[in-house]
Amino acid sequence: MISILVFATKSLVVSICSYLGILGLMIAFPILQTHLFYLHRVKQAWFKDLNIPEAFGFLPGQVTSFSIPTSDGEKLHAWHILSLGAYRQNQDQLLARAPESKNLALDLLQNDPEARLVIYFHGTAGCIASGWRPESYRALSAAAPDKIHVLTADYRGYGLSSGTPSEEGLLLDGIALVKWATQDAGIPPSRIVIFGQSLGTAVAVSVTQHLASLKSPVTFSGMVLVAPFSDVATLMATYRIAGVVPVLSPLAWFPPLLAFFTSFLANTWMTKDRIAELVRSLERGGSGHGYHLTLIHAEDDPIIGCAHSDVLFWHAITAATSKEIAYEELECEKRLERKDYGHGGWSVERKTPKGLIRQERLRFGVHDTIMTFPTTSLAILRAFQAADPGFGK
Repeated sequence: MISILVFATKSLVVSICSYLGILGLMIAFPILQTHLFYLHRVKQAWFKDLNIPEAFGFLPGQVTSFSIPTSDGEKLHAWHILSLGAYRQNQDQLLARAPESKNLALDLLQNDPEARLVIYFHGTAGCIASGWRPESYRALSAAAPDKIHVLTADYRGYGLSSGTPSEEGLLLDGIALVKWATQDAGIPPSRIVIFGQSLGTAVAVSVTQHLASLKSPVTFSGMVLVAPFSDVATLMATYRIAGVVPVLSPLAWFPPLLAFFTSFLANTWMTKDRIAELVRSLERGGSGHGYHLTLIHAEDDPIIGCAHSDVLFWHAITAATSKEIAYEELECEKRLERKDYGHGGWSVERKTPKGLIRQERLRFGVHDTIMTFPTTSLAILRAFQAADPGFGK
């Protein structure tokens, strides 16, 4: 018995030392943090060609695969996904696969005054074609399939895009997507909704906050964030890769040690601060139609706990009003105000002087499949209707 206890103790000590050693290497070599956090080398495309969107369930000619340059010289691999209605009406020309058919897809977006565009920022790991992402593109346009197009791209270092990801770099990537949409495609921001999931929510908020703070602000019809996180330090205290492999969560029992290691994080993604500054910017100026912000999270999300959405909602609400409200007080008010949907979860929304902030909590949906749910489709529609109440009716 004693020998078993000694062996178990030695094994535990070795495991702890190995774990702390790995964390030490991450401090000494930030590039290891980059690979662990972004997981950009995990392709998840199952040996399929990203330049052949039909391999991922799209109709022939429905997706245009192209590249978008960034301001610092990187090339992002992007997809423009036609609305199903635009595809159906122009199927013969698109199937011709002539060089002009590539331009036709862009023309159908540019020249239809009723066309709308969702700019999609995806989560960590994989690429634009990984996992549930192709299904989610189709879901985003489901509420108005004749009119809603989708633009998405792999960040630097992901998929076929050049470079290596970083917090500053992904901001430039997001700005490049918006620039293509508003300048190259000529779509007014009032006809654009920003969508982000997981890591993409941090990118979406960073990009939107940056553009809203410019001397000549750029504001959109709305923004929908699915499975967001408040900041990396808080996330790492509970985060498990693929819901299984812990990162810093074992240190949650030792707050000083956790604080020490999080102080060395190369990427912080302070979304809670940025969303507050975004709301303040929109409240100070905003656009003629106001703003529309939706947070969606599933209770059974094993990757990012739904409490992160509560924190972001609180930061957004407190930034929108002059009234000081404690986090616990707002949570009590939410329980009284929210609409309960039984097994479907609940929603709560607050009108602000210049806009609307909405939170939706689903009981089911885990981390990725929630993107394909009707709740997300309707959130996109409501965001477009914030700028044009008659859209989709």
